[in-house]
Amino acid sequence: MKKYVVAAATLAALSSCAKRPDAIVPVDIPMAVYQGQSCQQLGNELIKEQQNLAAVSKAQNEAATGDAVGVFLIGVPMSSAVGGDKEGQVAVAKGKVQAIENTLKSKGCS
Repeated sequence: MKKYVVAAATLAALSSCAKRPDAIVPVDIPMAVYQGQSCQQLGNELIKEQQNLAAVSKAQNEAATGDAVGVFLIGVPMSSAVGGDKEGQVAVAKGKVQAIENTLKSKGCS
């Protein structure tokens, strides 16, 4: 019985760990949000969103590493437990970058 409790606790702890940024699916952001912008504005917006994505991806990587260490040492994903998981922010940033890139292509911007 004790084995099952330990196995269930381990599984629960591992399932709540922060994902690596490359495993996070982007949120679907409609291109219509960016259609009213010029190529120059879109380029500037893309740079801003790429920088934001890099920052939240770095924080997410740190959270994933912290969770892995926490689970290994004490059985608890510490970063996720204290709000370090930025999965939602990574997904939104990825979606914005994707929408801006698609809008740039559809407008023929170079």
